[in-house]
Amino acid sequence: MRIGTIGAGEVALAVAREALARGHEIVLSSRSGPGALAGKVAELGRGASAATVEEAASLDYVLLAVPWKNVEAALRGLPEWNGRVLIDATNPFAETSPNLVLADLGGIGASEIVAGFARGARIVKAFNSIRMARFNEGPVKGQGKRVIFVSGDDEESKRAVKDLIESFGFAAVDLGGLVTGGRIQQAGGPLAGLDLFIAA
Repeated sequence: MRIGTIGAGEVALAVAREALARGHEIVLSSRSGPGALAGKVAELGRGASAATVEEAASLDYVLLAVPWKNVEAALRGLPEWNGRVLIDATNPFAETSPNLVLADLGGIGASEIVAGFARGARIVKAFNSIRMARFNEGPVKGQGKRVIFVSGDDEESKRAVKDLIESFGFAAVDLGGLVTGGRIQQAGGPLAGLDLFIAA
């Protein structure tokens, strides 16, 4: 699987390391351009490369991992999605420093807003509800497997993302559709940020 990233921060790099270790290819992108990512590509090693956002977003699987305030700009002007899978790892924080402040979404789920900016994409919400410090500790603790939640309306694309998560060794738990499941797992929802396990 070739996975493009929109964003090259902590979340994108954490997912990239796991994917590369399983033989996938990663194409990083950021608004700074591919040249600014040379160090990160070198650190990730074989199977990693950098490209423009447009090039990374043209792949069949794309991870969206940018701050909430940058989501609209990051998705604006990209090629038609035509059913490609967009893995939404964003959380709707209006501010992250010095304190976390949730954006006012007017009662709409964050992934529903993302879907509006990426019309024609098959959206799968994933990798947003687990803190990256816990993700980087690995999938297993004691007798349990760490949980990563997944939501989406397209069963085929959701299955592909679940398979990817499970190949990392985590337990992928399907919360159902994007509206209900997405709101449950996004920041401010009841499952956001929890470090949960399923008995192995």
